[in-house]
Amino acid sequence: QVQLVESGGGLVQAGGSLRLSCAASGRTFSGFAMGWFRQAPGKEREFVASISWSGGNTIYADSMKGRFTISRDNTKNTVSLQMDSLKPEDTAVYYCARSRFAAAVGGLGVFDYWGQGTQVTVSS
Repeated sequence: QVQLVESGGGLVQAGGSLRLSCAASGRTFSGFAMGWFRQAPGKEREFVASISWSGGNTIYADSMKGRFTISRDNTKNTVSLQMDSLKPEDTAVYYCARSRFAAAVGGLGVFDYWGQGTQVTVSS
């Protein structure tokens, strides 16, 4: 069983920064890509970023490129999302997820384990 626990969410003003972290339990972390998704009220869950198992390849949704940075530490079983230049439209619950594959991909359907989410609120 894989457990993912997100932390680091909160309230921030527009233009500010937050760093989200996701801690994974078990030995099923290395070897699998990880991703971040988000879901705003009344909207579908959307892809934010993904990182390959080695950390050598990352992909981002277009609206996050240049503002968000995903990283991972396989020695600590953690994956992080640094969010800069935040906008009110970034307000959502952010979820960490584990992919079925080693390569970074953006499809929601390839992620099989999910955390409970952490709320990010960006005020204008």
